[in-house]
Amino acid sequence: MPRKPRFFLPHVPNHVVQRGKNRSPVFFESTDYYFYLDKLREALLKYDVALHSYVLMTNHIHLLMSAKDKTAISLLMQYVGRFYVPYINHKYQFSGSIWEGRFKSNLIESERYLLACMRYIEENPVRANMVNSAKEYLFSSFHSNALGQKNVLITEHEVFMRLSDDKDKRHLFYSQLFNQELDDDALSQIRLGYQSGTPIGSRAFKTEIESAIGRKIGKLQRGRPKYLP
Repeated sequence: MPRKPRFFLPHVPNHVVQRGKNRSPVFFESTDYYFYLDKLREALLKYDVALHSYVLMTNHIHLLMSAKDKTAISLLMQYVGRFYVPYINHKYQFSGSIWEGRFKSNLIESERYLLACMRYIEENPVRANMVNSAKEYLFSSFHSNALGQKNVLITEHEVFMRLSDDKDKRHLFYSQLFNQELDDDALSQIRLGYQSGTPIGSRAFKTEIESAIGRKIGKLQRGRPKYLP
């Protein structure tokens, strides 16, 4: 069966998801998370990629990124994997890949879905019943985006920055979004999007992508997606 194509466009946010093989853990203790984040930091600089939001869960990761070069995000994921997989295999006496095939990704229309996708990512530990609130989870971008804590990994997206010209108010306004649940339609769109690799956004956004890549991109499947955190 041929692989589904991935779509990458310069400066368009991309939601990347990568899961452990057979849903097995890929992080076992705090030093593993820190090692991954350190290699991610190196890759962000090396390939000039902007990371807007992230969460490292026990058996999978979510990253929301944009880049100037359409190959940069794939190169970043390859770079991190080249270091992290041998690190885990050596440390825990595993062998082979720890990941479940290729990472999944899809383009996000920033005007409509950027903030929703950021919240979706940072609320993952809450939906998984690991913590009661996003601020309790250490390995995510919530502390930077919502609380204003310095995080060298994070680059604020233009849409996020438009929340306010004042930095403190910007973080406050974003944190207040967490006082209400994400819209069910947005949740479904985000989940179906990365599961299928289909860009999410307006018809005009999808038409723009089709024009840029010279091919049709298909449509999201109808129906209720299976639950994935």
